[in-house]
Amino acid sequence: MSKATLNRRRAYGKFAFAALLALTFCMAHPASNVYANKKKPAKYGSIKILSTPGGLPIEIDGQAQGVTTADYRSFDLNPGVHTVVVTMPNGQRWSREIDLAAGRIKCVAINYRPAPPLPKSPCPYPVSISVDGEVNEGDVITFTAETAYSGTSPLNYSWQVNPSSAKILSHTDNKITVDSTGLGGQRVTATLVVDDGSGEAACRQTAQAATYVKPPEHHEVPSRQFDVCCSCSFDDQKARLDNLAVELQNDPTATTYIIAYGGRTSRVGMADLLGSRAQEYLMSARGIDSSRIVVLDGGFREEDCVELWIIPRGATPPQPTPTVQAGDVRPAGGGTPRRRRGRN
Repeated sequence: MSKATLNRRRAYGKFAFAALLALTFCMAHPASNVYANKKKPAKYGSIKILSTPGGLPIEIDGQAQGVTTADYRSFDLNPGVHTVVVTMPNGQRWSREIDLAAGRIKCVAINYRPAPPLPKSPCPYPVSISVDGEVNEGDVITFTAETAYSGTSPLNYSWQVNPSSAKILSHTDNKITVDSTGLGGQRVTATLVVDDGSGEAACRQTAQAATYVKPPEHHEVPSRQFDVCCSCSFDDQKARLDNLAVELQNDPTATTYIIAYGGRTSRVGMADLLGSRAQEYLMSARGIDSSRIVVLDGGFREEDCVELWIIPRGATPPQPTPTVQAGDVRPAGGGTPRRRRGRN
């Protein structure tokens, strides 16, 4: 390796950084007047923030809080974990979670120093890729390349993205955008090969960068009791089933649970009769597919009852809630009460 090439590589190593962020934390007891009355301890803590230079936008827990200054700005906050985000002059966002205790002060000092421009040099030449370290699923990921090539030949850019299921939305020589939909919990990596067409190994450079795609938060969808009818005539039940059918037709992804209960003095098999009759009516009179109907024998209550439930996709189905033990049932006409399993 020639001495000139070695010197160029050393120079590149000195300049191959983007920015310098210095973070310091200080923990201080509150001022004496806070605890002057020991019976009334402080209910909040403080985060103090300064930056060099000042004027950098601040967010705390997702809320804009103005800009930083060269002196400490103090923010009084409830105890707990708070997320502080400061936007650098180059547009990148610095983020940190701070666990704050009541009566405590924590200080954040950010020293931003922009990197000097990449040195222009003949081959080999520096190539770098910038990307946000973390994105939410569904966001557009932007990979941006920088080169410092001083030659006269046009450069050729070749991008590759992993995983293979990642979809490239747009493409230019020094930038690509990628759709993160469906990639939650995975790392998306972009690899760039740049060459000047000369065929020399030193004029073919490779760079790589990756970002993590945060999966969406899971929110459980609850089941919904649509109606309940106790000691109702069949005509009354049919009116309620008509309304249930409309709901099911409005949401083709939902299912229904019919939970039938026999009464304390009902004849044997009443819960089975009520459930089967409601299911048959929904299928034959209202055209609801049997795969969307689940019938459960709920056991016994003081009187005959039928519960109608709407179950959105992904929701947890309901469970029967009997109020009378089987041993306390005295069915009309004698016989032994039976409890049957649910069916659909």
